[in-house]
Parts: sequence; structure tokens; C-alpha cells
Amino acid sequence: MSDAKRVIYLDNAATTRTRPEVVEAMLPFFTQYYGNPSSVYDLAGVSKKAVGDARQILADSIGAKPQEIYFTAGGSESDNWAIKAAAEAYQQKGRHIITSKVEHHAVLHTCQYLEKQGFEVTYLDVDEHGVVKLEELKKAIRPDTILISVMFANNEIGTMEPVKAIGQLAKENGILFHTDAVQAYAHVPIDVDAYHIDMLSASGHKLNGPKGIGFLYIRTGVKIRSFIHGGAQERKRRAGTENVPGIVGLGKAAQLAMATMEERAAKEKALRDYLIRRVLAEVPYTRLNGHPTDRLPNNANFAFQFIEGESLLIMLDMAGVCGSSGSACTSGSLDPSHVLLAIGLPHEIAHGSLRLTLSEETTREDINYVVGEIKRIVERLRSMSPLYEDFVKQGR
Repeated sequence: MSDAKRVIYLDNAATTRTRPEVVEAMLPFFTQYYGNPSSVYDLAGVSKKAVGDARQILADSIGAKPQEIYFTAGGSESDNWAIKAAAEAYQQKGRHIITSKVEHHAVLHTCQYLEKQGFEVTYLDVDEHGVVKLEELKKAIRPDTILISVMFANNEIGTMEPVKAIGQLAKENGILFHTDAVQAYAHVPIDVDAYHIDMLSASGHKLNGPKGIGFLYIRTGVKIRSFIHGGAQERKRRAGTENVPGIVGLGKAAQLAMATMEERAAKEKALRDYLIRRVLAEVPYTRLNGHPTDRLPNNANFAFQFIEGESLLIMLDMAGVCGSSGSACTSGSLDPSHVLLAIGLPHEIAHGSLRLTLSEETTREDINYVVGEIKRIVERLRSMSPLYEDFVKQGR
């Protein structure tokens, strides 16, 4: 790719650009303050204090106590830890877990692993917008239910789940409640007490922080076992020398994100709605996936009939636009997104999906350019589609 090529990055749900202020905060801990926080000399004390400061920032951001924040390598580890360790710790009470069909694979695959260990998992249906059905959740709760894990907001279609109501139900029934907040953390307000959350997963690279660092919030009193055995780090629950530069970067990114969240969300929401209005109005046979209003501020997900999402992505990339598709292309499989199938889209429409996720750096000019390219590319792809040709011949 030429350096001169225009690039409009609209895949911020996948990862974000690390902010210069975050990199600047991290750098001294690679070369100057490189001491191991577990050591006793002054050099190590600087690292230990930096880790403690970051832990306090993260705790304050969700209304938690610093001793309830545990550093991890990211969202997938946090999800694995919360679900596997809860299952192990509470299996004497029961072996039933409830989750939803639209969770991230870090949750779904962990639950599938536990099913092979003898646990029973209920996968809740969602409505056409991707919202968990509370009545179905109520019916799914059993005396042996030990954990409910439902995400705060969906990573593909942006839908916000009724987390507060789910947390209340869990609390009333004495069940642990875990939420994967990787997409939502520092993008929307979260208060673990108000939402009755017992465990929460978050990741640094979704909020302009570094990759390879995240945290798991574990409410005081929750019996969660150690996830990595070894040293006494993270109050003996996750062994291994702390990733001090990453932790500092996560803390700085969270501090910056929380300070600008309201203003940033308002800007992203206005641009998101402008993008949605234009695409739906100007590209025929298109639908918006996810809830029309209760969605992440920066998320827009479309399904275009009569085209393949992969072809659209490749041609957008050639035009300098970075987006993503709901189609999974792993291990040679071209199955459409499990999320889009769960909200009721037929395979042929689910294959034509496009997720665009904005940032505070996105401009109206960017959106105008992207909409123009989408119109051009979709028209071209449909012109090569026998299905579209037959559809037109039948008089639409």
C-alpha cells in the first residue's frame, strides 16, 4: 500500500490506534523504570506505584475498589477466567450456565469447552435487533444455575443489552453475573453496583490503549480460583510478572477515554446516524443490523442484498476504506456471522454484511467519501450478480 494512499479507518471495533499520550506514558517503563514490581528496591517501587495508580484509575471508572481489578492479557483471557473459574468454584452448587447466542467467541467457545466437562449451558435467543429476551432468561433460571454471562454491547451489530435488568435478575436468584464489556468499556457509562455486575471483562486496545493488556473486575466475596498458578502477583490469582508498560498504557488510555466519553460519544453518534441515514436512503435493498437506537455510539452494521460481504470489503480496501464483514473466514469456512443468523437473517443476506465503526477522528468528509464508495461498489457487484438480475427481471 502506497504511503500516499488515502486511508479511512472504520474498524475501531476490531482495534484502535494507540494514542500518542498513551505511548508517551508507557515508554519510560521499558527503558528507565524497568524494575519488577515484586522486587524491594527503589527502582521496582516506581513500577509498583505505577501499577497501583493504573489499578485505581480503572476501579474508579466503573465504581469498583482497586483490589477488585485484576490485570490480564486482554478480553479473551478475562472472559475465559471469569467463566471457567466460576464454573470450577461453584460446581458444588450447580453445573448450569446461561449465556446468549450472540456472545463473542471467547465466551461461546469457553461455554462449549465446559459442556464437554459436564456442565449444562443454555444459549438464550435474541430478538430481531439482537436483544436478549428477558422472559426467556427468567424461564431458563434453575436452582442449579450458577452463572449468567451476557455481554454489555454486541461487538458486531452494536446492540446494547439490558444489563441492568439481567443483573437484577441474577442478584434476586443468587446467581453470579458476568458481562463481557470489551466493546462498551470507556465508550458508555458503566457502574458495577448499579448494574449488579459480579465480574466484568475489558481490553485496552478497544479504547486507544495498547494490545495485550486488559482487566477482569471480580466483586469482593466472589469465590474465583486462581487462573495462572505460580507467583503471588494479582493477589495470588494470576501469576506472572506484571506487564508494567501495558498496565500504565491501559490506565492512561482509560483516563483519557473517561474524560472525553460524553463529548466523544455525542460526536460519534451524530456521525453514525448520518452514515446510517445516507446508506439506507441511497443504497436500495439494504437493512441496518442491530437496535436502531440502543446501540454503541460508533457502530453501524448493514446487510446488502445480492452481494458478498468479502468482495465489498476487498473493493473498499482498494478505495482506502478499512471496514469489516459479519462473515467469518476461518479455517476455510465462509459461514456467515453467528450473530446475524441469531437475529434471523437468512444466509444469503447475512453474507452481504458490512460493519463500520467510527472513532473521534472520523469526519463528515470521511463519511461522505465512504458512502459514495459503498454506492459505487454495491452497484458494481450487483451488476455482476445473477440473483440480482433475476430479481430485477421479476419486476422487483
